[in-house]
Amino acid sequence: MKKIFFSICTLFFLGFTNLGFGQTIKPGERLVFAGSYNMSGLMTQLAQVTMSTESVSTSKNTYLHLSCELSTYSKWDSFFKIRDLYESYVNPANLKPNLYKRSIDEGGYTKKEKYVFKSNTVNSTMKRKNKPETQKTFSIGGSTQDVISLLYKVRTLDFSKFKVGQTQNLMIVFDEKQIPVTLKYMGKETVNAGNLGKKECYKLSIGAKTDALRGKDKNLIWLTADAKKIPALLKFSIPVGTGQLTLTSATGI
Repeated sequence: MKKIFFSICTLFFLGFTNLGFGQTIKPGERLVFAGSYNMSGLMTQLAQVTMSTESVSTSKNTYLHLSCELSTYSKWDSFFKIRDLYESYVNPANLKPNLYKRSIDEGGYTKKEKYVFKSNTVNSTMKRKNKPETQKTFSIGGSTQDVISLLYKVRTLDFSKFKVGQTQNLMIVFDEKQIPVTLKYMGKETVNAGNLGKKECYKLSIGAKTDALRGKDKNLIWLTADAKKIPALLKFSIPVGTGQLTLTSATGI
């Protein structure tokens, strides 16, 4: 079960790069998703994913705080309780990350991470349950981002310039290393987008050099084909099964 929800998070955050952007992501947005997994041939809702944005100021700078919370529904907690929080503090103008934090509690297993971005390097701190804290410094590319800020970055892209079948190679930081990602544009489809109703969406296939994802064009995300590019639906295929994230509510957009 732990691998299932890890894969949900991984796929949900794997994404895109700065190919040029127009509109900005604003504070006050809240997106809620229902996370489902195929159990005995039926898609069963197991968890809620909530993404939100807010403005945070320090004595020197103002940041856009991006957060994502993953929680199993209470009726599933006795089976496998999950309380995960992912956070990124970014430059509001270009979404470049300054600080990324990850705190997971999955079935009693805990792990905390903090990444501090400085130019082309990352200083990371990690603490696993019952293990000493570790620190590491590693190099990254100029356009490499954390998994949270990258998902928001995609919403600034102009997909009208993409052709069906066009691919783009990308890079993210996850688990103290860079992970190559490939994005493929697959055209448009209309899907249900929660309280937004049925929406025409950009359909995108995501591939990554990780054992968490399986199948060609089996890991997909739909973004509303408008200026907001709200994630409306995500489907994933992993070694132990398939599942999806479905938008139920979008406010403050």
